[in-house]
Amino acid sequence: MLARTALIAALLIVLIVVPPLLGIGWQNALTNMLIASLFAMAFNLLIGQAGLLSFGHAAFFGVGAFATLHLMGAIEDRVVSFPTPLLPLAGAAAGFVIGAFAGYFATMRSGVYFALVTLAIAELLHSLAPHWDGLFGGEAGLSSMRMPWAGLTFGSPLQVYYLALGWAVLSILLLWAYTRTPFGRLTLALRDNEQRVRFIGYNAHTTKVIIFSISAMFSGIAGALLAISNETANYSLFSTHVSAQVVLHTFVGGSTVFLGPAVGASIFTLFAFYISEVTRTWLLYQGLIFVLVMLYAPQGIGGLVQTHIQHWSKISWPELGRAYALAAVVAACFAAAVVFLVESFAIIFSPEYAAARGRLDGTWPPFKLFGVEWEVFSPVTWMIPIGLLAVGLLLLPSARRMLRETWDQILERAEAARTAKSEIQLAGAMER
Repeated sequence: MLARTALIAALLIVLIVVPPLLGIGWQNALTNMLIASLFAMAFNLLIGQAGLLSFGHAAFFGVGAFATLHLMGAIEDRVVSFPTPLLPLAGAAAGFVIGAFAGYFATMRSGVYFALVTLAIAELLHSLAPHWDGLFGGEAGLSSMRMPWAGLTFGSPLQVYYLALGWAVLSILLLWAYTRTPFGRLTLALRDNEQRVRFIGYNAHTTKVIIFSISAMFSGIAGALLAISNETANYSLFSTHVSAQVVLHTFVGGSTVFLGPAVGASIFTLFAFYISEVTRTWLLYQGLIFVLVMLYAPQGIGGLVQTHIQHWSKISWPELGRAYALAAVVAACFAAAVVFLVESFAIIFSPEYAAARGRLDGTWPPFKLFGVEWEVFSPVTWMIPIGLLAVGLLLLPSARRMLRETWDQILERAEAARTAKSEIQLAGAMER
């Protein structure tokens, strides 16, 4: 517990100290990272703790953004006076109210039917918003400006970042405190066995509505922070892409670990910021990462970290290091081959390359990749990715065997330690 607290404290110090040293682009990216992390944490209250998979959580994210923009517009027009740092309260209130209303009907069903009802609610808003000018601003959306407060202009990305950081930390602390309450324990019981919750006298439907509303409230706060950061929002916030993105972040980070969704959201947000500047096919790589994590690490990145922490004293790090080094070589070979092939074909089949072919009377000019010119029909060009794939396939069985044997030994030592501890406790009980 002490090591975990120290790690979280160190992370907070980094988040406070480092951003002023970065450029505006990175400051905006870190703000988006905090917003995505909070949204994923709010979503995980449903799927990770209550066992309710929502495919339309963008509805409450978007409602929070639009409610905040309406309040910002009222402040800008001097209709009301409201502190700028407290603007996310509007998103929280709107998310909670709409979440309670939508959750009442959605939680009448469970499993895939619940997921489809939530998807339908988000799609309903996505369809209505472009035609509801007064509330959502039509296709253009709504815009407003951040107003100064208490000597702060909120005109720089750094000030907005610290506002988002404060609300994200506060919200995540409240979500953590929620897990420590009796109702938080009831949420876990609802996930594990709903029939038993009913049997002991609780109203399962009411419980699910409350959980849904709380999750929608924190999603509304995340949407409010996005509205404050961008000073604009449109109907695209209700799209399935936004709902799918938070699902991806949560499962890649690990829905069974409290901070896992924040880890997944942080990694993918920064990945998108950096890689999207390098290649137009970054969404393909993001999808491949998701597939690989689901296939080989279904507990997510956070789950992997937690497993290592739990078995820290039982791990032989030289042995595990050798296994991980070989696995890293295999992964690097496959990754390099895939990137080479994807980027090569993206260039060859791009409109710019087709235009170049037309200017050169249909001949196939060389294409430039990684600062090197490659001939399309040269065997050397395609032998490189083929060779990398061959090396990866050759080393893959050995890497899998080493990883499996190493972790089998770790788990055996952990089981032996648990057995010995149980025998000691039993002997002590018998002596008493």
